[in-house]
Amino acid sequence: MLVAAAVCPCPPLLVPEVAAGAAAELDGLRAACLDAVAVLAAARPDRLVVVGSAGPAGPGTHPQGAVGSFRGFGVDVQVQLGAGGPVGERELPVSLAVAAWLLGRTGWSAAPVEGLGVEESLDPGHCLKRGRELADGAARTALLVMGDGSACRSLKAPGYLDERAQPFDAEAARALGAADTAALAALDARLAGELQAAGRAPWQVLAGAAEGAGLHGELLHDEAPYGVGYLVAAWS
Repeated sequence: MLVAAAVCPCPPLLVPEVAAGAAAELDGLRAACLDAVAVLAAARPDRLVVVGSAGPAGPGTHPQGAVGSFRGFGVDVQVQLGAGGPVGERELPVSLAVAAWLLGRTGWSAAPVEGLGVEESLDPGHCLKRGRELADGAARTALLVMGDGSACRSLKAPGYLDERAQPFDAEAARALGAADTAALAALDARLAGELQAAGRAPWQVLAGAAEGAGLHGELLHDEAPYGVGYLVAAWS
């Protein structure tokens, strides 16, 4: 059963070494993410599942102790998913590497950790099914859900300016803040793809996992400093 969830964006710029001189610009976002992770620890879960976009590595699971790095972004920073290891044959995708950095920053020790990479294009029905499977059973499960909103909020955004981006992010923010699983499940996958909203599939996995769980949500952060929607929420 799902007992708590945290939703965080996953830009590598969250890692100060990657952001370098611009690190201070995201201090507020980092603080909100750490607050959201603290909600997970307070729920005393039996296990934590980190869900994020699989990226080029392809979908699949990653065990506790799996490693990732930010060498592709010009810095020699390595991270590990939870304690133990290093284990696993595959490197963590970027979304889960950012999650591993967050967990390391908090000194996470509340529960064993595992990772799940999902395809950004995974259709909503399969996302919901994966979420239900994660929450099935008696184990007290918490989710750390990593994903950005649209990447089309400004002229300098990765996807350039799209007038549909702000309303899309606003509805996602409302749904995440209200723990509205039906609204998350209803997010348009095609539109999300056109807006480069990598969080859509992980958010819909959360929607499936939280069905009937009776969790309450709080939106902790909502901004788009580089034309990309960054949303942070906590469900408990």
